[in-house]
Amino acid sequence: MGDILASEAELLGLVKEYLDFAEFEDTVKIFLKECRSKGKPLCKTPSGSLRDSKTLIIQKDLITAFDNGDQKGFFDLWEEHIPPSVREGETLAQKLEFYLHIHFAIFPLKRISGKPDKAEFDDRISYFKAYLETRGAALSQTTEFLPFYALPFVPNPTVHPSFKELFQDSWTPELKMRLETFLSSTLKASNTPRLFTLYKENGQSSKEMLQQLHQQLVEAERRTMTYLKRYNKIQADYHNLIGVTAELVDSLEATVSGKMITPEYLQSVCVRLFSNQMRQSLAQSIDFTRPGTASTMLRASLAPVKLKEIPLLPSLDYEKLKKDLTFGNDRLKAFLLQALRWRLTTSHPGEQRETVLQAYISNDLLDCQSSCQRNVLQLLHSKSDVVRQYMARLINAFASLCEGRLYLSQNTKLLRMLEERLKEEDKDLLTRENVLGALQKFSLRRALQSAMIRDGLIFWLIEVLRDPDCLSDYTLEYSVALLMNLCLRSAGKNMCAKVAGLVLKVLSDLLGHENQEIQPYVNGALYSILSIPSIREEARAMGMEEILRCFIKEGNAEMIRQIDFIIKQLNSEDPLDTTLESDDEEEEDDEEDQDTMESDLDKDEVIQPQLGELSGEKLLTSEYLGIMTNSGKARRRALPSGVQQSVDEPLQRPVTPGYHKNVHPM
Repeated sequence: MGDILASEAELLGLVKEYLDFAEFEDTVKIFLKECRSKGKPLCKTPSGSLRDSKTLIIQKDLITAFDNGDQKGFFDLWEEHIPPSVREGETLAQKLEFYLHIHFAIFPLKRISGKPDKAEFDDRISYFKAYLETRGAALSQTTEFLPFYALPFVPNPTVHPSFKELFQDSWTPELKMRLETFLSSTLKASNTPRLFTLYKENGQSSKEMLQQLHQQLVEAERRTMTYLKRYNKIQADYHNLIGVTAELVDSLEATVSGKMITPEYLQSVCVRLFSNQMRQSLAQSIDFTRPGTASTMLRASLAPVKLKEIPLLPSLDYEKLKKDLTFGNDRLKAFLLQALRWRLTTSHPGEQRETVLQAYISNDLLDCQSSCQRNVLQLLHSKSDVVRQYMARLINAFASLCEGRLYLSQNTKLLRMLEERLKEEDKDLLTRENVLGALQKFSLRRALQSAMIRDGLIFWLIEVLRDPDCLSDYTLEYSVALLMNLCLRSAGKNMCAKVAGLVLKVLSDLLGHENQEIQPYVNGALYSILSIPSIREEARAMGMEEILRCFIKEGNAEMIRQIDFIIKQLNSEDPLDTTLESDDEEEEDDEEDQDTMESDLDKDEVIQPQLGELSGEKLLTSEYLGIMTNSGKARRRALPSGVQQSVDEPLQRPVTPGYHKNVHPM
């Protein structure tokens, strides 16, 4: 009761303030009369004129800080008097705040007299950089603000063409007018009754908390699926490794029985096969003089990691799925594309994943075999950025698997659609990345290689790679790997010969790039095109050998050996081998067993379900359950002979980055 009485005066004051604001004049009179009769005190609230004068003082202080370049004083007042709901929830306020940070960051550079204080400018730029990495990050996907994220890294912004408008005489006065208009409307609006403000903020806070908790739950489920996928992969890899090891040891023991090698040598091989933790115990427990002991022990080590039987996922109604993918609203399309991709990327490698893929293919999920003008593949041209991106992600997931590439290649128009999307997509980085990833995986198939070369994709790649620092790691890596795959063909080499100087300049610049993942593909591309005499001549003229020898001093042993091969190729006098012109579709594709589902396929999801919305496997199994649409496991073809090569040599067969990392980790 004491707590209530202590706050009663303030509560009654809040009620009177709201009644005054809403102009309940008669009600206010009765309310005041009853309060006096009951002896209830009223807390006085500030009058309108007093509030207006306080508002003017705050507005004047903010404008003064703006004019004087007082960054700290301005933003202290800004955060104190501009409500968080406005600063964080209104786009107009966020954009204005972004430009205000730019104003204070470049303030020392706009002084009329005297040289700018470098230390002060560096401090302001550091403050601006910290803002970009925190609150300012929300606008990083907006085209209007994208150039300004480079501002902290430009030595002299006053002469840079991207920031020319910032140093025009009209820029600061126009920003000041925008600030004054915003303060007048916002500070006046903030004089609404405190009772209304309390109600609004409390309701908004509860809603935001529920949404945040729901989003955390979705993220936790996604992380669980990711960790499960990683665990399954590690477990499968370990199982395969032990099985191969057992077979290897059996072979060695057979040789030992024929007295061709010594048990000591066999022991050393086994020791090298295992991790440090297992080496000592295995070396002590295995008697290599008794045939069969080693393989028995190795197979016994399989017992703790025996794989559990993985259940097949429920069948789906693909007719209903394709209908909603074609005619549904954009949000439903995005969630369906996401769920179908997750079903493929999070499935267990082996029978479960193969069954999922075969069900997709046998039911022609992407309408690759459809002649209808309006089909699922047309989602690549959707007006919705999210739908385009999620369609590209799903195609990239299909292309990550050998059977998926075979299925996609059946549609003669898809390759051209992807090439067009790659060259035209300028709004969404992830869409472009996934289209590029799919094309790179397509380049394992010789017919698709030939088509990409004929379409001039090599020239586009060279142009993009002229400025590698503006590319994401994924774009850079897959662009170089695609260029290498196309350069391995005689038609690709001949294309490169037409712009030999530019190609050699781009590849030599990439040799020294900080991203070490691209080096095998750069080396492979160089080694391949240097088989053309005219390109060798151009390379010698530009001093390529000296450039290569510089990297020999800095590279690791594997890269040094590869560069040695490139230098030998550069200095060779072999004539052009005309037999290479027959390397077209007659040979087998180079894609067998290159099935690698990289984690980038599921990175940075841009849609999250709201309360009550279904997503992922729950969406598929709740709304799209089917009957017996899963098909049998596909028959896998054997790995063609000759694809293995020494790591000492530059790459001479087409590969994907994901596969190469698994087989030859850096």
